[in-house]
Formats: sequence, C-alpha cells, structure tokens
Amino acid sequence: MEILGILKQTFSIIIFVIVMMLVIEYITLKTKHKNFNTTKNAWLKIIMAAMLGAIPGCLGAFAVVSMYVHKSIGLAALVAALIATSGDETFIMFSSIPKEAAFITIFIFVIAILAGFIIKALNLDKNYSGKKMHIDLHKEDTNCVCFQPTTILSQLRNIIWERAIIILAGVVFSAVLILSSVHAHGHAHDAGGSSWGWEKITFLIVTAVGLIISVTVPDHFVKKHIWNHIIKKHFIKLFLWTFGAFVVLHVLNNYIDVESWIKTNIYIIMIIAVLIGMIPESGPHIIFITLFMTGVIPISVLIANSIVQDGHGAIPLLAESQKSFLIAKGINLIVGLAVGYSMLLLGF
Repeated sequence: MEILGILKQTFSIIIFVIVMMLVIEYITLKTKHKNFNTTKNAWLKIIMAAMLGAIPGCLGAFAVVSMYVHKSIGLAALVAALIATSGDETFIMFSSIPKEAAFITIFIFVIAILAGFIIKALNLDKNYSGKKMHIDLHKEDTNCVCFQPTTILSQLRNIIWERAIIILAGVVFSAVLILSSVHAHGHAHDAGGSSWGWEKITFLIVTAVGLIISVTVPDHFVKKHIWNHIIKKHFIKLFLWTFGAFVVLHVLNNYIDVESWIKTNIYIIMIIAVLIGMIPESGPHIIFITLFMTGVIPISVLIANSIVQDGHGAIPLLAESQKSFLIAKGINLIVGLAVGYSMLLLGF
C-alpha cells in the first residue's frame, strides 16, 4: 500500500467517523439522557449505564461518569458503562469492519451487564468518589433548538465561516467519492461501475445526513459542537493516529514478518493489548483495529482491548477521583484478560 493509498483509506475512515460523531452529538443534545434518573432500581441502572456506554464515542461514558461523581450511581453501573464503551475507536471499527464491529459492540455490552451484576451481587456496588463533586463535561446549552425551519434560510444568507467550510468539505468529499474508485476500505475497483457497492452508498448516505445537520442546526451548534468539539478536538488526532497506524504497519510488513512474530507470541500480545487499554485516551488502540483488519491478530485480542479501553471517556473520572479510576479500570483489566484468554483458548 503506497502513501496515496494510505491517505485515501485514512480520509475515508475519518470522514465517516466525524459524521457519525456529529450524529451522536446531535442526538445526545436533543435527548440529554433525561430519563436515566427516573428509576431507583440499581439493577436497571446497570443496564441503562451499559446502554449509554455502548453508544459510539465518549459522550455516553461522559454522562455516566458525571452521574457517578454526583453519586447518582455506584461502581457497578460505572464499570458496566466503561466496559461497554470503546470510545472513538468504535467509529473506526464501524467504518472499517462493520460486521465485526456490530458483534463486538453487542458482545461487550452483554459482558458489561454481567460484570455490573456480579459487582452488585458481591455487594461491592459502592461509590468511591469521596465527597459529592460538580463537573460540567460538555456545558451543553439546555435551551438549544437543533432544528428550527424558520431560521435556516437566514443562517445560510448570513453564513458563518465554520459552517461554510464544513458544507464545502462535505460537498467535495461526496463528489470525490462519487467519481473515485475507492470505497470504505480503500480497495480499488475498475471503471465499469462496479464500485457502486453498499459501502459507497452507505458513505454517501452518511455524508448526506451530516450535511443536512450542518445546514439546519443553529450557529451555536456549528461553532460549539461541530467545530470546537468534533473537528478541533478529534479530527487531527484521529487522522494522525489512523494514518500513523497504517504507515507503521505498512513499513513493518515490508521489513519484518510481523504476522509470524505476533502469532508465535499471541499471549504476550494479549497482555500488551489490555495494558494499552488502560490508557484513558483515544488513538493508541487504533493499532489493534488495524492489526485485526489485516488478519494479524484474532478477534479475541481486539475484544480484550475494547473491554479495557474507553477512549477518553474516563478522563473526567481520573481528574475527579483517582481512586475510582484505578478501581474501575482494574476491574476492566481483569475482565478483559479473562474474556480475552478464554476466547483465545476456544480458538477465537
């Protein structure tokens, strides 16, 4: 794979990721998880926390962490959410390996609920965050009206530069995608029209949805949520990690028989995968997605890493309660190793 091919593949994945993050941000702002605290049933809260964690990206995990530090939930629900979430890497998986991504998401969601139930059954469902704290993770405008038809034309007539750039980028990407012979995984097709597979159609639909949201939301949403949060905080970092992972793997494959080394040291790789999963940051885990995509590691290693890692969803927890962070991540590490090695022994 040459640099141009790597760039095409990287941009295809990242654009998909950015649009999906936009959709999740939009839905999250509309719902604001209003119904979570309507129940006092601790068992049900574990399930609901796992559901929030399973939402692609880190917003669901942020919401659960906020509830934990406000003492609305205990350790069981927190652990369930952190196991269920895989951070921004979930978007990468859905753009690159959608079938496997769906399986992994459902599988670790079930594992998350079981882990939460076990913690609850062992009477360990306490809150270790100390005094009640106040954190405002996203400072979302509770009065934001995301879709107001009467203001759309006015916003376009007096378009802000952020919206103009976003719309232009979406249009250019759609045009390139239509004219290009590259789809989601960067594979080339011939010029006979065979490139119109489900992947390219899906990408066009996703891009269209992103454009519709970008055109209709108010200036506040464009500036604060799309530009300042998604693009400035995520785009460059995700691009560099994804591009870097592909480049490193390409170079290693040209000079080292990486696949043979990993397969003969798979138990060590499993430990490395869960230890890297302890890092509360999106980016480093992309290497395991890349290794799985290229058939170098089995799905058990990717699942173990996905169980332990939670993108940057746990960063606010680390900032507010280091004890809670270490306890929750320690439990995740044990669960990740147990599930990973069990699957490995079963041939997965």
